[in-house]
Amino acid sequence: HRLGASFIALGEEDYPFLLRQSDGPPPLICVRGRRELLNARSAAIVGSRNASAVGRKLTRTLAHDLGRAGYVTVSGLARGIDTAAHEASLEAGTIAVMAGGIDIIYPPENAALYQRICETGLVVTEMTPGVRPQARHFPRRNRIISGLSLGTVVVEAALRSGSLITARLAGEQNREVFAVPGSPLDPRAGGANRLLRDGAHLVTCADDITCVLDGLDRQAMPGQGFFAGDSGDDDGFDFDEQPAMSARQQLISLLGPAPVHTDDLIRESGLSAGEVNTIIMELELAGRIERQSGQRISLI
Repeated sequence: HRLGASFIALGEEDYPFLLRQSDGPPPLICVRGRRELLNARSAAIVGSRNASAVGRKLTRTLAHDLGRAGYVTVSGLARGIDTAAHEASLEAGTIAVMAGGIDIIYPPENAALYQRICETGLVVTEMTPGVRPQARHFPRRNRIISGLSLGTVVVEAALRSGSLITARLAGEQNREVFAVPGSPLDPRAGGANRLLRDGAHLVTCADDITCVLDGLDRQAMPGQGFFAGDSGDDDGFDFDEQPAMSARQQLISLLGPAPVHTDDLIRESGLSAGEVNTIIMELELAGRIERQSGQRISLI
């Protein structure tokens, strides 16, 4: 294909083993990049598009450490947690599963990341080239994310998040489900906390994931599975056309009850130190934030 992509049919030797074992695997997938990653040991990391700075930082640590342990990270190339997971696992190997055609980059701001994944990792979709992503495509994409993986890790997810659909699908596919706990005061933690209540493995570091997945026989049906229960309505897809946020809105979106260092806010927001400090001062005067020790702040 002119894009450097190729197609793999369900009956072919290169078709990923774990995806073939899932219920209703796509009959044809389109891939671009390192095809050998399709049958590597892999774990999915998914979560909120509107991720906090703490959530992104933890995601990068998990993805990096999973890579050092020999795992490929699978995610959906979305904003927030997905982006952090891919960025931190470029060196070790990462698989991005897309909801549209292999030539339709969504969201557009991840174009540079998409190119890097094509060079060092793998992009996968069941859609034909030229198909633009629509809302109904995202649950199908989520099924491939969980189907390619021995287990799925949810870092931040609201109660109506598309990430809970991915977790539910992982359970239906008899795969392991993991979740990172969060503050009950943070809406972004509601879904992950519910998964933990319903029996997901608790995650605070990559060792919590590898100690479970390392014991699985890849050639057998992986894992004991997990039933995620009611994951909310299936309209929790990842498709959104949100307008660009102001600098103030962007900074607020990175904050939560957990204290965040100002250096992390500068790095995650892409704003200058002067802009961040000005906004922090405004938020403090408005009574929106609380200063903690060590140049850390949290939302009130």
